[in-house]
Amino acid sequence: MGESGSRRLLNILHIDPEKNWGGGEAQVFALLVYLSARGHRNDLLADPNGLLYASCRQLDVRVQPFPVRNDLDLCAAAGLRRLIHSESFDIVHFHTKRAHALSLWLLRARSRPKYIATRRMDYPERRGWYTNLLYNHKVDGVVAISRVIAELLAQAGVERGKIRHIPSGIDPARFISADAHERLFKNPLVIGSAAVLEARKGHEILLEAAALLKADGVNLSYQLAGAGPLRHQLEQQAAHLGLQEEVQFLGFVSDISKFLAAIDIFVMPSLHEGLGVAVLEAMAAGKPVVASRVGGLAESVADGVTGILVPPANATALAQGIAKLVHDRSLAREMGLRGQERVARHFTLEQMAAANESYYYELLGAARERI
Repeated sequence: MGESGSRRLLNILHIDPEKNWGGGEAQVFALLVYLSARGHRNDLLADPNGLLYASCRQLDVRVQPFPVRNDLDLCAAAGLRRLIHSESFDIVHFHTKRAHALSLWLLRARSRPKYIATRRMDYPERRGWYTNLLYNHKVDGVVAISRVIAELLAQAGVERGKIRHIPSGIDPARFISADAHERLFKNPLVIGSAAVLEARKGHEILLEAAALLKADGVNLSYQLAGAGPLRHQLEQQAAHLGLQEEVQFLGFVSDISKFLAAIDIFVMPSLHEGLGVAVLEAMAAGKPVVASRVGGLAESVADGVTGILVPPANATALAQGIAKLVHDRSLAREMGLRGQERVARHFTLEQMAAANESYYYELLGAARERI
């Protein structure tokens, strides 16, 4: 309860300067939807050219344009500092690394607002004064979307008591298909992957694995959803490996649920991955998963239960993992079913948003209000 006895309203300031709609942007949007429904007042600072900015204008959210050029954008930092000083925010939540870097220029009050940063990438932070200042002194709490990220932060010197593990989530209902498991009895099987075409996503390894499977007589079709700077290079690699007929590059796919309904096995050969929202979506769609044992993928995929984890950057192991599900379709079907159960139990958007809200109240020293 607030000091006047009325419901406590949290003024949430979100910052996300990214221009593309990805896992982080979808999480912020869902969080804002949840918080608005709970009666909290929300402000969003975002790049005006981004899809998140346009989407949130339809919500009960005060959206303000806030482009950030880089980590040292002093003009953006000054504007943010003035805004926080003029408003009565309870929570300031940074959702990207670039936004978090602006906290270096913000003044800290003893009570409010409380500052939180969400860490989504599994790249190690360098131990030193900068990390210590950014995480231990400039924010009150850090949300890690996977246990691997939480451990990497701790190894970099971030105080463990400041780290809260809150996994990303999805809406499972969006991906459930009545015939999700029936495709596994049709030929040729379709292998699908959905990720931005960047080196860290490991598409080169998937193409090498596809060539190995073809050489062994395992005839499959591959659909790769996603845009990115490596498309031309990957198309050339596919041609060089003689996979022109097998591999289809779909570009950006707006309806990911339709894409997942049309494939049989989902593959995520990432070299780095914070948690793997695309894997969660595939599991919700009832698809068995073959993924690299990196970052949060080892947390989202239960090895041997909802999918198969393989060493990263290992085309042979990836090919073997895919082949195992191709040759044992009852196992693939069972893994798809278990994946749906796992997502519903541990990785929903509502669970993610509710956990963030509880953390806000904890940092403010107030009990979460029941509505």
